[in-house]
Amino acid sequence: MRAILIDKELLMLELLGEMLDEIEEVQVIGKFINPHQGLVEIIRTQPDAVFLDIEMSEISGLNLAEEIKKTFPDINIVFVTAFEQDAVRTFKLQAAYYLVKPYRAEELIETISCLLSRMGSKKTTLARQMVCCFKKLHFKYYGKNSEVIDVKWRTSKSKALFAFLIHHRDQFIPKDMLLEYFWPDVDIKDGYSNLYSTIYQIRKTLKSIGFNITIISSESSYRLELNDVLLDVEEWKKGREEFPFVTEDTLSKHKEICNLYNGDYLEEESYLWAESKKNEMRIQWLHYLKRVAKFYISSKNYSEAIILYMQIQEALPYKEESYFVLMQLYDAFGDRYSVEEQYSLLKNMLHKEYCAEPNEMVQTWYQTWKSSRAREQYKVEEFAHLK
Repeated sequence: MRAILIDKELLMLELLGEMLDEIEEVQVIGKFINPHQGLVEIIRTQPDAVFLDIEMSEISGLNLAEEIKKTFPDINIVFVTAFEQDAVRTFKLQAAYYLVKPYRAEELIETISCLLSRMGSKKTTLARQMVCCFKKLHFKYYGKNSEVIDVKWRTSKSKALFAFLIHHRDQFIPKDMLLEYFWPDVDIKDGYSNLYSTIYQIRKTLKSIGFNITIISSESSYRLELNDVLLDVEEWKKGREEFPFVTEDTLSKHKEICNLYNGDYLEEESYLWAESKKNEMRIQWLHYLKRVAKFYISSKNYSEAIILYMQIQEALPYKEESYFVLMQLYDAFGDRYSVEEQYSLLKNMLHKEYCAEPNEMVQTWYQTWKSSRAREQYKVEEFAHLK
């Protein structure tokens, strides 16, 4: 079970992490004090469980849980609290799990046992077969409870050739072209022998996992047909075309489309022939995220907009735009600490990469915001003094 921990208290965060590390079935993949950074990691990794502090300063743990459940209804939420009476409120979210600080080993083990039992009972009968090219080449059952399939490739060459055929799906690819790409330094007789052997390995691998993908051979070329198997790249493209406008009614679909893109096209495979497609799709993805984020901002749903702009910042860390937008979003969200953090990150990035300062507009906005915050703090202190 893959878990992410979010807690405002560093000591309790580390303690829970250490206790979970002692449980063989649990892998802690992230620990966060900042809830917004935790949300970004949840979007990126889609863990099985989130251990979430109820009493956080920037955002209520209950509100954060609602945001998580909207996008990932199958993620298990385990609330942690220093006050047992607070746990009763969690049932409003239909969450059956909570832990009271300080943690007791037997209660933690019992909770983990319940979570593992619940995960084991999930069914994937309604899921459809899907080939995935975002981030890396892999196979899974796509549906309410997605399940990645463990595929054993005979050789790295067979995996690369299959990816190439997927890249050129529904097209006849000349065998001579495949020899030039994959066996450029082999004489033609051995090259054809390697090609036929590799195609056989691919077919055997597909048969072993029960995927109805066919590779049609003619005298001089091959053609790959997906048949009824889905491809994440095509589903992402179709979703954007089918729902060109972001509205309250189409929002759930747009969240699903956003979640399909969990990494650049074949980025972990490092295939040179995929670079152009990868760059093209990344530009489309960034434009799309900004479009969805614009809707969230207009709806004053700042937490969701923050998540998307954190992804944009991760993809484009050397662009000033995301830092400034996040500063404004955190201000609207009421998170002063994160406004200052983003400005500091922006200054450090610009100094390190360009030996420059933030542009005049950003500096002016920040100084105005800083002065406004100082006046508000003075009013609060003066009021307290008068009392």
